[in-house]
Amino acid sequence: MTVIKINAITVPKDAGDELAHRFAKRAGAVDGQAGFEGFELLKPTDDREQWLVVTRWSDEESFQAWLSSPAFGHGHRSEAERSGGEAPKPVSTHSEVWSYEVADLSQG
Repeated sequence: MTVIKINAITVPKDAGDELAHRFAKRAGAVDGQAGFEGFELLKPTDDREQWLVVTRWSDEESFQAWLSSPAFGHGHRSEAERSGGEAPKPVSTHSEVWSYEVADLSQG
């Protein structure tokens, strides 16, 4: 059964472009992970400040394996950190992970 993980990231309006840029630099980093089914970065279209990072996994074990993998740690460090420099200032003010499973998959 597909498992959905949503990272709800609170980002001040003036920092959204930077968040999108940072994700674009990491594009494809999770693609080869066992059990990974898809990724979307959702930008708010109203006054909300929560961006949503939506990933789909074949099962909980695959998601947990990704979290504990060296690739996860590497992908969540900046270019500067990977080359021995300082981490850039965070663009978010809060983040929390939500977990769901697909209860109904309607065919349209």
